[in-house]
Amino acid sequence: MILRETEIERVCIVEPQPLEDARGFFARTWDTREFAERGLNGSLVQCSISFNPVAGTLRGLHWQAPPHEEAKLIRCTRGAIFDVAVDLRSNSPTFKRWVAVELSAENRLGFYIPEGCAHGFLTQTEDAEVLYLISQFHEPAAARGVRWDDPAFAIEWPTAVVVINERDRTYSDFEARPE
Repeated sequence: MILRETEIERVCIVEPQPLEDARGFFARTWDTREFAERGLNGSLVQCSISFNPVAGTLRGLHWQAPPHEEAKLIRCTRGAIFDVAVDLRSNSPTFKRWVAVELSAENRLGFYIPEGCAHGFLTQTEDAEVLYLISQFHEPAAARGVRWDDPAFAIEWPTAVVVINERDRTYSDFEARPE
């Protein structure tokens, strides 16, 4: 497994290193010790999936407030998504910057998003399924979000949004959010 750092501290692309033979291949996609050695949260307490039948479905931008902050490892197990992390750590040199990666069943990449970053994605194919490995139990009262098209971030989404739920569509801008 290769952990490739992005321009946002502790946001990493996780690239499997397949060991191939006549049966196919085997590859690690998670290693608690290796994550910890890099200062990343290696704890996993929940695993979730989302299924999105329509290309152009947007989910996000979401995070959990302290003390329930989550680190996530995101993988797309069917189809493809444009996955985004936004740095919301006010003491970070990349505060309010975003980074994205295409995750697909074909490229088998993972995207590690640390505590303090918002997460969202836009499906690029029909029938996209997304796997989330999460470091913290979900706490509904700590759930937070901002609009996907917030001008504070100016995310360059690659295609039009076709499906979005009411909550995600009507989140306030980051600068106007209630604390």
